[in-house]
Amino acid sequence: MAAAPRDAPKPPHQKPYRGRRGGDAMGVAWSLRAAAKRDVRVAVIGDHGTGKSSLVTTIATGRFPDQDNGIAHVLPPARLPVDYFPARVPVTIVDTSSSPDGNRMLIAECQTADAVVLTYACDRPNTLERITAFWLPKLRRLLQSKVPVILAGCKVDLSDKQQQAGLENVLDFIMCTFREVEIYLECSALHRIKRRAQIPQNPSAARAEGERERRRAMAAAATAANLAGKQGVRVVVIGDPGTGKSSLVVSVATEAFPENVPRVMPPTRLPADYFPDRVPITIVDTSSSPEHRAKLIAECQAADAVVLTYACDRPATLERLSTFWLPELRRLQLKAPVIVVGCKLDLRDEQQVSLEQVMAPIMQTFREIETCIECSALRQIQVPEVFYYAQKAVLHPTAPLFDQEAQSLKPRCVRALKRIFILCDHDRDGALSDVELNDFQVKCFNAPLQPTEIAGVKRVVQEKMPEGVNDNGLTLTGFLFLHALFIEKGRLETTWTVLRKFGYDNEIKLRDDLIPTIKRAPDQTLELTGQAIDFLRGIFNMFDTDNDDALLPAELDDLFSTAPENPWSSNPYVDCAERNVLGGLSLEGFLSKWALMTLLDPANSFANLIYVGYSGDFGSAFTTTRKRRVDRKKQQTQRNVFQCYVFGPRGAGKTALLQSFLGRQPSDALPMNGERFAANTVELSGSRKTLVFQEIPEDDVRPLLADRESCDEFSWQRTRDLLVEVATHGENTGYEVPCLIVAAKDDLDQSPLALQESTRVSQDMGIEMPIPISVRLRDLNNIFCRIVHAAQQPHLSIPETEAGKTRRQYRQLLNRSLMVVSVGAAVAVVGIAAYRVYAARKNTSS
Repeated sequence: MAAAPRDAPKPPHQKPYRGRRGGDAMGVAWSLRAAAKRDVRVAVIGDHGTGKSSLVTTIATGRFPDQDNGIAHVLPPARLPVDYFPARVPVTIVDTSSSPDGNRMLIAECQTADAVVLTYACDRPNTLERITAFWLPKLRRLLQSKVPVILAGCKVDLSDKQQQAGLENVLDFIMCTFREVEIYLECSALHRIKRRAQIPQNPSAARAEGERERRRAMAAAATAANLAGKQGVRVVVIGDPGTGKSSLVVSVATEAFPENVPRVMPPTRLPADYFPDRVPITIVDTSSSPEHRAKLIAECQAADAVVLTYACDRPATLERLSTFWLPELRRLQLKAPVIVVGCKLDLRDEQQVSLEQVMAPIMQTFREIETCIECSALRQIQVPEVFYYAQKAVLHPTAPLFDQEAQSLKPRCVRALKRIFILCDHDRDGALSDVELNDFQVKCFNAPLQPTEIAGVKRVVQEKMPEGVNDNGLTLTGFLFLHALFIEKGRLETTWTVLRKFGYDNEIKLRDDLIPTIKRAPDQTLELTGQAIDFLRGIFNMFDTDNDDALLPAELDDLFSTAPENPWSSNPYVDCAERNVLGGLSLEGFLSKWALMTLLDPANSFANLIYVGYSGDFGSAFTTTRKRRVDRKKQQTQRNVFQCYVFGPRGAGKTALLQSFLGRQPSDALPMNGERFAANTVELSGSRKTLVFQEIPEDDVRPLLADRESCDEFSWQRTRDLLVEVATHGENTGYEVPCLIVAAKDDLDQSPLALQESTRVSQDMGIEMPIPISVRLRDLNNIFCRIVHAAQQPHLSIPETEAGKTRRQYRQLLNRSLMVVSVGAAVAVVGIAAYRVYAARKNTSS
């Protein structure tokens, strides 16, 4: 029974190895050992129905077996005479059975063989998939790569050209990944097609070159797994009682069906070389009994992949997938992919509907299901494939790359591949030349492409999508088409290798380890350097295609088209900078948004700099400001970006102040939940500074501000209380900040009591008198320059409470006392020293 994944998984692929076809399998096996052996023993193995016995019969008798008489289940050993091949060395061919009953005999024959011929059927692609997922890993474990393997495609007369093209990619991958495969050929026992292999003149050198190719391919596969951040894959097996969980685990570990199955198997480890990606797998069996529910949940939450089993002979267990198990996994909010496995395939009623028909609606509902497959632990049918697909779903997941419903690459994948294309297009001509394509290949797969291979790639693209290739090379359209083709054919690891080589994680964003850990004191911030600002000016001009000195929304989206998404499409950036009447963002507004993002989230700011093409490191992009307490001590600051918190009760004019800073009317403000920001530049004394306003919502300040009116004595009282709170916090923590009081809505009648009280409090706390403004009358009283001026003199405008004054006076008194004591001690020390010198001289003279 074939697997039924979303897109039928194919074995992984790497750079094609230039393998050869031709010759008959026994002749090649003889060539490999004839020089050192007086007799060569060849074991023929492979899946049932791949043509093993027909191949042996045809070679031994010179004719295809009579269809009427049929072929014996396993032929007896056939001996080719000494003169069959030019080297005059006899060859013994041993046929084998792939049934579980013949497993021990098959193992024994492989271990005593001088060479192994491994067959697949050219007209049955799934038999070639089994070569990668089952047979070659099994031979590697049995023979430790010490016996050469000849891969033989039988029944070539039954394959069509389209099938053949797909098989060649898989065969090339096998030659690159499994070093024990010496050569592959195709043949037809029926039509006696025996296209002889081109045995190289210098086989040692050829095999050495092949070995280097294979090592590079295996290193690339290991690199891809390492870049995925996985040193091992943890797979948990769950399902109803009696569905075959434990038998499945035992069978994959021992390659035999257990006679006595334990209730729950201990964790089982498959070694790194079990599958081509060379990542070890830990399989965790579970119990579905109620008393072990907590442990089952814990194992699921710790798993990289979940294998969910049902019994093919018990339809009720299949129904339980939709009614219990899959909803339960969703309730646990697991992010791990799910592999649905129908066990006990040997007991399945052949009249039941196909796996595809049964699973299609379930997979439509539960998108977390990566693959569905049926297997038989008893008959050893597709047991290794279960965990091969589980590992592949972890290392090379489908969901982040491909939209199954739309049958297209997902937007994040397209954006990442576009960025990679631009980085590889060194001459910026919009196409990858042969040289650039080869450089890309070497960077990602550690192996160059031959000119014929490059021509073949472009030919495939041009046939399917003419706009994918132009005179300069492979276009972005063609580059994206190639990756869509890889994914369509199940070669997800190719695209994942590319993405990971350029720093992407499984969410298709830059890996966290590429963004340095930011360490700074609470009173320090990060700012863009001159180098980063110059870069941003450059890309602003590059994407200002209509040269109107503003980026329209479409131009801004194009600028961020190589980032996972536009970082300014949501709060707090969506409405924080000045725009023109067409919605265009000026250069000042563009730089102000970058300054705000750097202030609030420097890691995200650096990531987006990389996404849009910045090639410098973190240190070249950002500078850390000096601590504020140092600024106060020096009575000046070197900062270029100032942040101003705007507190006040509801209706006091906070939003109006921010809107006026952006050149808008208060009514233009978009509804917003949470904090509101406004960023713009302010010119002061011939230099430009960036001022960032942050409006603090009333509910976030203190509950005492709730349900009161504004612009009366109550509003002032609440503002006074808040000012005292801010001052007290600064005095207690040492992080004092300058404060200004703004009397907004000056066009309205003010309360005399509030005016007198605000004047007195300002004088008592040592700050500037309240600054009256009216946004409605457009009388802002130069408020923005005054705020920047206060920020540039961090030692002034710092409010001080009565308790703070008392503490300061005490510290001053204490400091003066310490100074007197210190001076007195110094005089005493000097006096004692002088006396000792005088006494010493007196003793000497006497």
